[in-house]
Amino acid sequence: MKNWVFSRNIFVVLIYRILLIMFLFSLCRIGFFLFNLKMFPGVSFSQLLTMLKGGFTFDISAVVYINMVFILMHILPFEFRYKDGYQAVLKYLFFITNGIAIAMNGMDFVYYRFVDKRATADVFKTFEHDSNNTKVFFRFLIDYWPATLFTLFAWFLMVYMYRKVKVEKPVVANKIAYYSINLLMIPLVIALVIGAARGGYKHSTRPITISNAARYVDNPQDVAVVLNTPFSIFRTLGKKALIKYNFFDDKKLGQLFNPHYIPDKSKPFTYDNVVIIIIESFAREYIGSLNRDLEGGKYEGYTPFIDSLINVSLTFDVSIANGKKSIDAMPSVLASVPSLETPYTISHYANNQINGLAELLKRKGYYSAYFHGAPNGSMGFDSFTKMAGFDDYFGLNQYPDKADFDGIWGVWDEPFFRFFASKLNSFKQPFLASIFTVSSHHPFKVPEKYAGKFKKGPAPILEVVGYTDYALRELFNEISKSPWFKNTLFVITADHTNESVHKEFQNNFGAYCVPILFYKPGSDLKGIKKRISQQIDIMPTVLNYLNYDDEYIAFGNNLMDDSYESFAFNTNGSTYNLYMKDHILEMIDTKPVGLYNYKTDLFLENNLLGKEPVLEKQMEEKLKAVIQSYNSRLIDNNMVVRKTR
Repeated sequence: MKNWVFSRNIFVVLIYRILLIMFLFSLCRIGFFLFNLKMFPGVSFSQLLTMLKGGFTFDISAVVYINMVFILMHILPFEFRYKDGYQAVLKYLFFITNGIAIAMNGMDFVYYRFVDKRATADVFKTFEHDSNNTKVFFRFLIDYWPATLFTLFAWFLMVYMYRKVKVEKPVVANKIAYYSINLLMIPLVIALVIGAARGGYKHSTRPITISNAARYVDNPQDVAVVLNTPFSIFRTLGKKALIKYNFFDDKKLGQLFNPHYIPDKSKPFTYDNVVIIIIESFAREYIGSLNRDLEGGKYEGYTPFIDSLINVSLTFDVSIANGKKSIDAMPSVLASVPSLETPYTISHYANNQINGLAELLKRKGYYSAYFHGAPNGSMGFDSFTKMAGFDDYFGLNQYPDKADFDGIWGVWDEPFFRFFASKLNSFKQPFLASIFTVSSHHPFKVPEKYAGKFKKGPAPILEVVGYTDYALRELFNEISKSPWFKNTLFVITADHTNESVHKEFQNNFGAYCVPILFYKPGSDLKGIKKRISQQIDIMPTVLNYLNYDDEYIAFGNNLMDDSYESFAFNTNGSTYNLYMKDHILEMIDTKPVGLYNYKTDLFLENNLLGKEPVLEKQMEEKLKAVIQSYNSRLIDNNMVVRKTR
């Protein structure tokens, strides 16, 4: 009598079938790479192995999504699982769903050549109105016959290998043990499926997206090898694809908004170091020196060190975040790429080639490093920094003393700033370094040794704001002793705002107000400039300060150039906001719904729509030009000034 545990029981066979499709996905990845070999020059064998290993994470995620029903039908603890008819249903379900997935991968052997990225959910809209799709499809099957043959071979292998292992009905000696184990397997399998689908179990790690593939490549253009097409489509389903608008012709569009920078080459490049500090949830509201009129002029704020630094820094009377999430801030600050409607890093276009600040400065010989005290992989930051051109990433995995982990988000700000300072002191100049803090995050706790040290306020975050401000003071006390300090441009901003206390900050103006500071020891970068600034202005402003002489794409403004009207913009879902000439224009999709003067109408209660027609038209045209340029460049993967690879 066979023991049911060691026969070809249903769980063993399920694992075999999942591994089979995983093997076929890896085979498709190798085929994709070989078929498009000319598009991935310089990839070494060891790099390819890293890509194949990284691809496993995306394959298992796609496979469990594709086979959710298939897996569920295996783990139902009923005897009919072993009947021939039931197994036949499972077989054809497996062939159809996974056969389509393999065909998607095969399709991208060809489609990739036209769009330079894996197909995403918007591929369906691309062809939905074409009347000759059937004719074109069959023509492609013939013209690109190697991809067709590969897909047919993968299908054959799937069917052949599937039939090699069959389920055997167990001979059950102990029914209580048998059904107990079957019932216990259900939550176990479900837990494994959830972990596989989201790419891990860490609470600080978002479910993996297409942008996470960048962590496994040296060149961002190679991310397509790591991904698989079903995953790319699944992860972009439900995310609004951009619409390619044609509000203006090319000439008019260029006059209204042009993100293509052609710098002045007459001045020599300045090889100053650049350090960009992004502080978690640090609203402008919390800084006393930026709110002199608040509470009748009596407001002190919670950031005594930043207040002192502002006295010797350049800042702006209006400074706006380009989004409400940390993942909005990363591309905005480090690549001058905003997020309109959908966060860029989880959009259909997350693997577009971009001109990141690190990549641009690398052309001048800069070394670059990014620091974030959270577990590596948190919010996909490590992947995005690769896309932006950073050489190294330092996260919790690289931090030497795990005792400084706060237990939830990452390393406390003060010790991680010390780690940051020690690394900066070891870098060869010139360098670009950026750090993203973590402590001013829910549940808003400070280290026990600092209990009661920092001023509390009406919102829980305010005590932690004081702690991070103190940690920042300690950082500057340390690095100010270093020889490289005087040759460094510092930029300090926040990723987004957090809980507001004052009514002035509880609207579509105040809710986006974050600090933006430029500090260069001993320089003339001082004062509060009457100008609108935004996070995406940081990259072009830094490059201008350094007299960068190469062309690039940036959606922000050079804050040092007063020859044109300053403005800022952002979105919250399908609501667009444009800030210009002391006004905010609110637009839903492409229709203006509100116009307010944020200087005189602090609570945005007086809608001026229809009352200021000249200004309204000017702002509407500006915002539509931004949308048209942004959408078309993302859709066309036209985010860089093309260089020979």
